Amino acid sequence: MKEIPLNERIILALDVESIEQAKDLVKKTESHINFYKVGLQLFMAGCFEIVDWLAARDHKVMVDLKFFDIPETVKLAVAQLNNRGVTFATIHGNDPIVRAAVAAKGDLALLAVTVLTSFGQEDMQAMGMTKSIEELVYFRAKRALELGCDGVVSSGLEAPRLRMDLGDKLLLVTPGIRPGANTYDKKDDQQRVATARQAMASGVDYLVVGRPISKAEDPIGVISTLQEEIRKGLAGE
Repeated sequence: MKEIPLNERIILALDVESIEQAKDLVKKTESHINFYKVGLQLFMAGCFEIVDWLAARDHKVMVDLKFFDIPETVKLAVAQLNNRGVTFATIHGNDPIVRAAVAAKGDLALLAVTVLTSFGQEDMQAMGMTKSIEELVYFRAKRALELGCDGVVSSGLEAPRLRMDLGDKLLLVTPGIRPGANTYDKKDDQQRVATARQAMASGVDYLVVGRPISKAEDPIGVISTLQEEIRKGLAGE
């Protein structure tokens, strides 16, 4: 079990429209959370402004842009994140893309996206893929680790096999976390979901949580509930 502070186990996704909204959400939650995710929407609203602001406040930052392009472009893009206080960055692609990103990762940890948590088995079949989601996630995670990635992004449903077969070296970051529920809500675009307790008991290191916190009337209350679930999951309760 990795020694990760409780206030860093949740990576709060700042999936909001503006830098101002992001800063407001950080100020509301930073008493309980020290790790934030900057995704495509927010990065496009202000590029490195929010990344630098978070780093200046001594918060950890996950830049979730899922780099996917020709290898040289990916290499140059990943290099732009060096020495900016970024902890995690995400990539998505085949072996040459992953190798290029690994070559440029510098001081950050690189996470390979396996299969988006918004995908279900029907989506896989529609793209002509015959493997189960679990098999594809495992294959991509194993390959990413072999190529030099520090970890992967996967749902909590695939976490038990990844942890068992690939060991503790792998950083396992899981989105699609829903407080107190593990079923798919048809109004939600996340299909492969889990509770914080389930994910932690399965060997997950970090949970990416967005709307359950950012849309809540009482964000701190939700965070506290999730952190209690995390504690129980880690303790095997």
